[in-house]
Amino acid sequence: MDKIRFFELVTEWFEVLGVVAMVLGFVFAFVIAGRAWSRTRDGSSAFRTLRETMGAVILLGLEILVAADLVKTVTSSPSLTDAAVLGMIVLIRTVLSLSIQIEIDGVLPWRKALVSSPELLVRAARGSGGRTTPTRRVRSDSRCE
Repeated sequence: MDKIRFFELVTEWFEVLGVVAMVLGFVFAFVIAGRAWSRTRDGSSAFRTLRETMGAVILLGLEILVAADLVKTVTSSPSLTDAAVLGMIVLIRTVLSLSIQIEIDGVLPWRKALVSSPELLVRAARGSGGRTTPTRRVRSDSRCE
């Protein structure tokens, strides 16, 4: 088997793996959402679980398919048309991945650390005067009985 045929097979396997990951992931997402609904009987929670899981599955499948396109382009005979087609495919898939990631997390990926970082917790604690629990005032005329 020569190198060109080997890399064609690798590309085909990457493409198959990307599709299989998405199909099995969709089934897995529905199973998880069904279990979430059966445990909580909360439709919004089950829907949120389904949406987040399906988004992650689509992201995984897109990443695998981008890897397949990269292997195909790197191992094929280079031409300007092939490079332009790969560039458009990668651009479209990257925009899709980014928009799905924003949809799942609710925040831009580069701003995610600002929303969930320990520094945010420290700032919130400092904003409350360093107290983590509210204090109660005790009147001086109250008696313990």
